Amino acid sequence: MYAPEIINDIPLIDTHTHLDSDQFDGIRATVLEQTQKAGIVKMISIGCSWGSSQKCLYLSSVFPNVYASVGIHPNYTSDASSDHWDRIVTMARQPQAVAVGETGLDRYWDFCPFDLQQDYFDRHLRLSQETGLPFIVHMRECEQDILEMLMEARQRGPLRGVMHSFTGDQTMADQCMELGLYISFAGMVTYKKNEALREVAAHIPLERILVETDSPYLSPHPLRSKRPNQPAFMVHTAQCLADVKEIPLAKLAAHTVKNTYQLFDRMAS
Repeated sequence: MYAPEIINDIPLIDTHTHLDSDQFDGIRATVLEQTQKAGIVKMISIGCSWGSSQKCLYLSSVFPNVYASVGIHPNYTSDASSDHWDRIVTMARQPQAVAVGETGLDRYWDFCPFDLQQDYFDRHLRLSQETGLPFIVHMRECEQDILEMLMEARQRGPLRGVMHSFTGDQTMADQCMELGLYISFAGMVTYKKNEALREVAAHIPLERILVETDSPYLSPHPLRSKRPNQPAFMVHTAQCLADVKEIPLAKLAAHTVKNTYQLFDRMAS
């Protein structure tokens, strides 16, 4: 694995990484060591099935700077059975579980029936409202579907969550923030062709913005050819966000860290 050393003394938190991925097997300890040099002080490892959620919880027990989110990704809902969901509910009670998800909807991939995805998205939203844990939303080519379900859930009570690796437009971002959600950006915001997405990021209030890698996917510019993506690379995404908002990296980082602790409050305890 080629991994350029990144030195940064400004604290950052990667709010969305898949450290359980087999792409990190055999190199995970090295990857986590590199995060320290890059100023990544904490990470949330995101579950996509009951098995990966269990592995994320295990990693959080081994590495003190790693926390877990537990859930079933929309593209894995066809592989889930009722007892799998029961296990997610039980895992959400573990102290190192700081969120539920990755959940949401996906019309791009034809892996799972859409009504099944909606069922599981609704389960995650209800679990979030029952436990007080924030939820993490995956959205691909289904903006209106996501909004309709979020607005329905909002009728039951307040929402606490984040639109992860956001790629929507300003109208979508505004509607999500009106519902109480945070907006998180990953490596795609750094890509040269994504000027429109950077324009959206420029207009997200500092009080509602988060930063992530979605590693091992979406390596940021100028490291797009480097695989796997890793939390240390997030410095480039954070710097891009600071640049488009025309503020120092330290100010952007301080706000994202504060926002992370406000949303994922179990991390602050």
